Amino acid sequence: QVQLVESGGGLVQAGGSLRLSCAASGRTFSIYVMGWFRQAPGKEREFVAAISWSGGVTYYADSVKGRFTISRDNAKNTVYLQMNNLKPEDTAVYYCAAKLFPSSVYESRRSDFGSWGQGTQVTVSS
Repeated sequence: QVQLVESGGGLVQAGGSLRLSCAASGRTFSIYVMGWFRQAPGKEREFVAAISWSGGVTYYADSVKGRFTISRDNAKNTVYLQMNNLKPEDTAVYYCAAKLFPSSVYESRRSDFGSWGQGTQVTVSS
């Protein structure tokens, strides 16, 4: 089992920045891809970004490309999501997730991820 704990959410004005962190523990050797998803009120959980655990290959949703950056620190078993130029439509609960079988970072459906964090709230005011 892999346990994931997110941190770093909060309230920020439009145009501002936040950095989310996700610390992994447990059977971290079984992680192949780490991802971030988000869920706004009344909407389905959607993919935001993913990174391969070994090679650092990244993949982004079109809605965040150029504004968000995903990175990882294998020594700390931590993945980050740097969010710049935030918009009110970025308001959501952000979830960290781990894919525990070999597959491409570009295959990042919600159902592909077997471990999830509890989520952290990001609110962007206009």
